[in-house]
Amino acid sequence: QAQLVESGGGLVQTGGSLRLSCAVSGRTWSTYSMAWFRQAPGKERDIVAHINWSSRNTYYADSVKGRFTISRDNAKNTVYLQMNSLKPDDTAVYYCARKTYAGGNMYEPGSYNDWGQGTQVTVSS
Repeated sequence: QAQLVESGGGLVQTGGSLRLSCAVSGRTWSTYSMAWFRQAPGKERDIVAHINWSSRNTYYADSVKGRFTISRDNAKNTVYLQMNSLKPDDTAVYYCARKTYAGGNMYEPGSYNDWGQGTQVTVSS
């Protein structure tokens, strides 16, 4: 098991930017992929972006494509989510998640082994 700690959330105006960080500690050697999910009040937890730890292949939800960028720093065991051109619809609690195996469904929260505590992102209009 690993521990994930997110940071970087906050309040920003429409059109602004934020960078979220997720530091991974513990059994970091077993990471297969990482993802960012978000959950708005009354809604399900949805995937935002995903990155394969070794190949760096990425996936983005259509709603954030072209605005958000996921990246990782192996040396720091940290994954980032750069969020630009933020909109009020991006308001949610953002969670990072870690998967330790190649199978499962990357869109499903249940496929992930470890989760961070979440960080609030609020975009004002």
